[in-house]
Amino acid sequence: MPKEIDQIEVRGGRVHNLKNIDIDIPLNQFVAISGPSGSGKSSLAMGILYAEGSRRYLEALSSYTRRRIGQSSRAEVQEVKHIPSAVALRQRPGVPSERSTVGSMSEIFNVVRLAFSRLGSPVCPNGHRVKASLQIAQAFDRPASADDGESWGIHCPTCGVFFQVPTAADFAFNGDGACEECHGTGEIRTIDPTTIIKDENLSIDEGAVASWRLPGRAFMATIARSRGVRTDVPYKDLSAKEKDFVLHGEKKRYRVDLNTSTGRVYHNDNSLYENAYDAIYDSLKTVTSERSVKRLNRFFTFSTCPVCHGSRINKKRLEQTVAGQNIAEVADLTLGALTDWRDATCSQLPDNMQKMAAAIFDELTNNLRPLLELGLDYLTLSRAGNTLSTGELQRIQLAKTLRTETTGVLYVLDEPSIGLHPDNVAGLIHVFSELIDQGNSLVVVDHNVDLIGAADWIIEVGPGSGVNGGQILTAGRPAELMDNPASLIGPYLKGTAQIMAKKTAPTDPNAVEQTEFEVRDFFNIKDVKVHLPEHEITAVTGFSGAGKSSLILDSLVPSLSQPDELPKQVKSLRTNLKRVVSVDAKPVGKNTRSSVATYTSIMDNLRHLFAELPEARAKGFDLASFSYNNKAGACPNCGGLGMVSLDVQYLADVEEVCPVCHGNRFKPEISAIKWQGYTIVDLLNLSVKEALPVFSKQAKIERELRLLSEIGLDYLHLGQSTPSLSGGEAQRLKLVKHLNQSQKKTLFVFDEPSIGLHPSDVLTLLDVFNRLKQKGATIVIITHDLDLMTNADYLIDLGPRGGSAGGQLMAEGPVKDLLLEKHSLTLDYLKKHVDKFHLWQ
Repeated sequence: MPKEIDQIEVRGGRVHNLKNIDIDIPLNQFVAISGPSGSGKSSLAMGILYAEGSRRYLEALSSYTRRRIGQSSRAEVQEVKHIPSAVALRQRPGVPSERSTVGSMSEIFNVVRLAFSRLGSPVCPNGHRVKASLQIAQAFDRPASADDGESWGIHCPTCGVFFQVPTAADFAFNGDGACEECHGTGEIRTIDPTTIIKDENLSIDEGAVASWRLPGRAFMATIARSRGVRTDVPYKDLSAKEKDFVLHGEKKRYRVDLNTSTGRVYHNDNSLYENAYDAIYDSLKTVTSERSVKRLNRFFTFSTCPVCHGSRINKKRLEQTVAGQNIAEVADLTLGALTDWRDATCSQLPDNMQKMAAAIFDELTNNLRPLLELGLDYLTLSRAGNTLSTGELQRIQLAKTLRTETTGVLYVLDEPSIGLHPDNVAGLIHVFSELIDQGNSLVVVDHNVDLIGAADWIIEVGPGSGVNGGQILTAGRPAELMDNPASLIGPYLKGTAQIMAKKTAPTDPNAVEQTEFEVRDFFNIKDVKVHLPEHEITAVTGFSGAGKSSLILDSLVPSLSQPDELPKQVKSLRTNLKRVVSVDAKPVGKNTRSSVATYTSIMDNLRHLFAELPEARAKGFDLASFSYNNKAGACPNCGGLGMVSLDVQYLADVEEVCPVCHGNRFKPEISAIKWQGYTIVDLLNLSVKEALPVFSKQAKIERELRLLSEIGLDYLHLGQSTPSLSGGEAQRLKLVKHLNQSQKKTLFVFDEPSIGLHPSDVLTLLDVFNRLKQKGATIVIITHDLDLMTNADYLIDLGPRGGSAGGQLMAEGPVKDLLLEKHSLTLDYLKKHVDKFHLWQ
C-alpha cells in the first residue's frame, strides 16, 4: 500500500529573509506559526504555502483563464511537496465600498431578500394586505410567457385585482430595489457652495474656482474669459453677471483660442463649458479610483436620504412585511436578533409553508452561526462595510470561508485574532476546530498566546527580526515547546516569561492632574464620563463594538485637535493637554520608494554629505543627483525602483533586478561617488547597527540611528522599503521623531499597538511607551492585549459586550486596584492572566 501523505514538505525556502529553510508541516491539523515581528513568519505562510498552493491550483485552469484571473509568480523555494489548494485570509482586508453592508458582505441579506419574496405579506394596489401563502411563493414558478399573462403575480383575495409580487432581486439596494433618490447608498450628497470658491481675494487665473482645478477643467477659465469674464481680478470684484456665468453658466460648446506653452495659439471650435458646479458633477460621473472619489468628496456635504431615511431600499418595497416587519426594519436588526425574527416568522406561517421556510432559514442559520461564534452578534445587517474595523472585516471573511464546507483545502490565516477580545478567542478556536473536522488543513500566523497554545503543532521562526531571523527555531506540540529551552513562545505558554516592563515613575509623583471628559449618547455610548491620569499610561479595553473608538478616536482626539470646536457629542472637557498624536500600525510610506532612510532625516543628510564632496561638485552633481526618487539621480532604465517587470503573456509577470543599476536604483555615475570609502548604495545597504560606528562623527545622522537602535529597530537596513515593515515596526518608526523632545502637554493615542507583535516585542514597545512617559507624555492605548493591560497604570473598560449591549463604563481605576474586585469580563480574563504569571501575589 502507498504511504499515506500526512505533511507538506518545504525544502530550500528563501522568500524574503528565510535562510534556505526545510520544514515539514502536518496536514489536517491546526498549525500555528510564531516568532518575533519581522522574523519571516508571513514569508513562510503567505510567501511559500499560500503562493504555491494557489499557483498550482491556477495552473490547472486554461491559460486564457489564468491570464484573466491574474496570478502570483513562483515562490523562491527549491521544492514544495503535497501542498493542497490554498485559500488565504490576509491581515488587512481591503476597505469595502460605500455600497457594502454587513448584510451584503456576509451574504445574509441575500437570504433575507429571498425570505421577503417567498414568505412575505404584500399589499395590493388597492391597499389590501395579503397574508403570506404558498400561492405567493409559487407565483415565481409560473413561466414568464404564461398564456394568461399572469406571470409572477397573484390575485388579491379581497378585491380580486391582479398584481405582480416582488422578486428577491426587487429587494436589492444594489440593484432593482434601490431607492430612486440616493440610488441605494442611503445618503444624498449636496455640493457645499462654500467649497467652490477657494478664496474670493484670488482671481480666477490664480485658482479662485476650486472645482476648475480638477483634472481636465483647466481651460474653463479660458472659455470664461472669451465670454467676457474678467479672470485677472479678485473674484470678489466680479459683477453679478460674471459670477453667475462662473457658477451657473449654461453647459454648451464655444469657440475659443487656447494658448500653448510654446506661444502658439490653438483654435478650438468645440470646447465644452462646465460651470463650477457642473465640473464637480461631471467629474463624479467619470471617476474610477477611491483616491479620486476622496478628492471630489471635499466639495460635498452628506446627509441621510430624505426618501428612504438611510435604508437604501425603494419605498415601494417597504410595504411588504415578514413577521410584521419590513425589510428595512429587519436590516436594522443585529445579527444576534435575527434568530428571534426567524422564529417569529415560522410561528406565523401556515403549515404548508413550513418546509419552504425551513429550507430558507436553514441557510440563514448556517450563515449566522460562524459570525455569532466569532463575536459579531452586535453588528446590524445595515451597518456600512467601510465603518468596520480590520478585525471585524477579517472575521466576516473567515465566516464566509467556513460556510463553504470544503474538504482538502489549506487555509492560511494572517493574524486572525486582530480586534478580538479574549472572550472571542475561544469562539475563534472553535471555528478552527470545525475547519479541521471538515477535512482541511490550517496554518495560522499569530501572536495570541491562547490561540497558539490551542494549536496541534507550533512552528517557530526566528531567532530575531530581519537579517537576524529567517530560521526554523523549533517545531512541535505546545506541551513540548513549554520545556524546550530554544523556544521563544514556550515560557509564555507555560507562564514563566517576564511580561512586566520596567515601570517609569510619573514626571511629578505629587501631581494629580487629570483629563476629564464626558460623552453623551453617541452611537452606542450611553453618557459616559471618564478620567485620564496625565503623564501616565491608560489602557482602554472592552469588546469590539463596545465604544472604545467612539470614546477615544471619535471624541477625545478631535476635542484636543480643535479645542475651540468640540464635537457635538462631547458634553464637557477639562484638560491640561494641548496636543494629540494618534499612532496606528498602518504601513509607513505609500510605495516601495519609501525607505527607512527617506522616512527619517537620514537620507536628506546623506545627500548633503555626498553633494558637498569635491568630486561631486566637479562633476556638477547636486542634492537632486543623490536621490533615486529624482530623475537627476535615478537609474534611467528602472526609474529608481531597482527592479523591472517583464510581461510574459499567459504567465505571471516576472520581476527582475534591473540589468543597468543591478538593483542599486541610482545612475552608475552617481553610485561611483564615495564618501570615506562608501558609495551611497553601500551606506543604504547597511543595517542601523552597522551604520552607527560609520556615522559616529556625523551628529545628525548618528542621533537618528541611536534612536532607531534604542527602540529595537537596529536590524533594519537604511534602504529597506517601509511598506514591507510589520505593524509593530511601523509604529515604532513613527515614534522616532517624538522621542527627542519634551511631550508634557501631548497625548499619544495608540489603536491596538500590539498587532503583529510577538509577546517579547510587546516588552520592547512598552519600553518605548515608558520613554515617552519620561518625556512627560500622556499615553492612551486601545487594546485587547492582556500584557499591555497588565503594564498600564490605569484602565478604562467599556462593555458589557459590543454594539447595543456595549457603551457603558464597566470599570475605571488603577489596574491593581481593579483586580481586587472584578467588575467585568475583561477583568476576569486579566485576573487569570496575572495569576498565570504569578504577578502581585
